[in-house]
Amino acid sequence: MKRALLVIDVQNDYFSGRHTIVYPEGSFEHIQLAMDAAHAAGIPIILIQHTAPAGMWGFNKGTPGWEFPPEISERPHDIVMEKILPGSFTGTPLETWLREREIDTITIAGYMTQMCCDTTARQALHLGFTVEFLSDATGTHDVSNVAGCITAEDLHHATLVVQAMRFSTVMAVDDWVEAIQE
Repeated sequence: MKRALLVIDVQNDYFSGRHTIVYPEGSFEHIQLAMDAAHAAGIPIILIQHTAPAGMWGFNKGTPGWEFPPEISERPHDIVMEKILPGSFTGTPLETWLREREIDTITIAGYMTQMCCDTTARQALHLGFTVEFLSDATGTHDVSNVAGCITAEDLHHATLVVQAMRFSTVMAVDDWVEAIQE
């Protein structure tokens, strides 16, 4: 098994305003722990950076909200890939980059659990990759739209349950760190 850690959309816009990540508590610290453990184990780290289309709220290229927090950007990583849709494989060189390095397993950390992390995990499975989904190093916020309302906790847990049904091995960061040290 040859892994890569994907750190998806851990950008400043998720730390203030209406899209502030609230669940699970400590997800940001767990993402940093996963990055440190991956680096120590020689696992490539890919930062995925979302860019919204012009005129959309948030993640506008070149703005402070679009940037990574220094706790992420200043940690060792191998490459940054920019995306414009929820799936990290769509319109990016991610699949090629992974295959050139004979990586067969991706580990997912980042934001939001039910959107870009979930979509990327599903894409990866369809492309033949094994997927690990870090339950406490992914996160979300409460959602309210025309379909209804759901708390961040319920949304996060529902996504993890679905991921564990078919798409990913869902695990906590501590368990993942133990697994990569074996």
